[in-house]
Amino acid sequence: MHWDVTSVKPLDGHRIYVELADGRRGVFDLTPYLNHGVFRELQDPVYFRRVGIQFGAVTWPHDQDIAPETLIAEMTLMEPLQAC
Repeated sequence: MHWDVTSVKPLDGHRIYVELADGRRGVFDLTPYLNHGVFRELQDPVYFRRVGIQFGAVTWPHDQDIAPETLIAEMTLMEPLQAC
C-alpha cells in the first residue's frame, strides 16, 4: 500500500526516521507515547533501537506498533530527495 513503511531508523530523543512506499519521508517523535501502556517499554534506549518493520508497519518485538494513520498524521515531513 502507499502508506507502507519501507525504511525505519531509530534516532536520538525517542524519534524514528521513516520512509513510506509513496516516497514520503520524515521523523516521528514517540515522546508523547512513552508514559502510556505498552509504550512504556520504549523508554529503554536499547529496546527502542530494536524498531523494525512488519507487514509495512513500524513495530517492536513485544507487539508495540504505530498505526499508519498516526504515523502519517504526526510525522514531520522532510523534503523529497532530488534526483542527481
